[in-house]
Amino acid sequence: MTAQSEAKKRFKVPHTYVILFSIVLIVAIGTYLIPAGQFERVKDEATGRTVVDPASFHYVDKNPTKFFDLFMNVPKGMSAASSIIFFIFIVGGAMQIITATGAVDAGIGKAAKALAGKETLMIPMFLIIFSLGGATFGMAEETLVFVPIGIALARALGYDSITGVAMITLGAACGFNAGFMNPFTVGVAQGISQLPMFSGIGLRLAAWVVFLAITTWFLMRYAKKVKANPEASVVADLEKQAASEHHIDLDNIPVMEGKHKLVLLVIVIGFGFIIYGVFKNGWYITEIAAAFLAMGIFGGLAGRLSPSDIAKEFVTGAKALTFGALVVGIARAILVTMESGLIIDTVIYALAEAIKTMPRAISVLGMYVVQIIINFFIPSGSGQAATTMPIMAPLSDLLGITRQTAVMAYQFGDGFTNSIIPTSAVLMAYLSIANISYDRWAKWIAPLMLMWIGSGAVFLLIAYFTGYGPF
Repeated sequence: MTAQSEAKKRFKVPHTYVILFSIVLIVAIGTYLIPAGQFERVKDEATGRTVVDPASFHYVDKNPTKFFDLFMNVPKGMSAASSIIFFIFIVGGAMQIITATGAVDAGIGKAAKALAGKETLMIPMFLIIFSLGGATFGMAEETLVFVPIGIALARALGYDSITGVAMITLGAACGFNAGFMNPFTVGVAQGISQLPMFSGIGLRLAAWVVFLAITTWFLMRYAKKVKANPEASVVADLEKQAASEHHIDLDNIPVMEGKHKLVLLVIVIGFGFIIYGVFKNGWYITEIAAAFLAMGIFGGLAGRLSPSDIAKEFVTGAKALTFGALVVGIARAILVTMESGLIIDTVIYALAEAIKTMPRAISVLGMYVVQIIINFFIPSGSGQAATTMPIMAPLSDLLGITRQTAVMAYQFGDGFTNSIIPTSAVLMAYLSIANISYDRWAKWIAPLMLMWIGSGAVFLLIAYFTGYGPF
């Protein structure tokens, strides 16, 4: 064995909690080194949103993170992310109830058998369907409820959990990244920039097609390798464990009984109810969690589980996702530390000032890079738009760049890295549901992330040189 291989063997990736807390510590140290500063927040009469006044930045007295505050920020982060954390527990519990009825095994088994020999159709089909959700109503958190079903179907067809997660979440991400009709990102950013709503849709549609094509190629290439050789899976050890604990045998599919059909009907009605609520009533995490809880209870009753059995299965499912649920709270502590230390506005101001010194063509890419950096600290699409676009829109005027191009730089900068940054609550939530560690996911998706970011840069240069407008 060579010295290099011995060193590689000795190196072990730190626990996910260690990685996240280390970032919290680095940010806390930053509150001593980075000057504290703030923008004034004002109400934008045109959109009704609270945005920053780009000319109001000023330095303030420092409020560095004290030793005990470093630990206090973790429970504060959990409190701030409580809706996501409890959503994960409820999804885990409800899915375990439904799984215990045997209906999911019977339904997935039938679907997998119908797709046997045509497995390659499943991946692009799921990617396209979920990308439309991401592009039109900003589907992100809503994908969480579909992840367990995607994993079960992928495994039944000879793929792995990463394939099941990716064909749903990365599909939604492709649509979200392009955002050709996303009211929560492009809509908000264009409103702040005083652009016509959803103007410039043509170039964003082209971007959507390209992102979808890249992702389909990337995922199908990986899935094909896994199907040919299960050891090629990034999570091969987890798949072996999952197979030993629970496996759908396509040669011995459970008989679809009347109770199974009732449970599946409850699931269909439940998802329909959720989709209606999201579109018509603007539902978010709390309402979706409530609907999922009801789906689990009624599904359990339809599957002839006793109330006590339903409660036991719920606890079992929620307990299985404790690790991932807590990850979400620890990740949120990063943002809490920056906000309480009054350095987040300083970082944004410094990055915006740096762009002014760049040549015009390069400044377009500079805007893009700045938005990518800011997204690590403000992973909320509408929150990032409200914070950065009041600065970037007038800055683009000074640089001779169209405001529509500045919106695209924000859209891409906000979208791509949501699938890899540990501060994204949605990412950490679906990884916890799938029982995939962050470090494995990050290593797997890194090449796709580079392709996404690179293609985004090309589209931004096209936007700059064509005067992407209307202005």
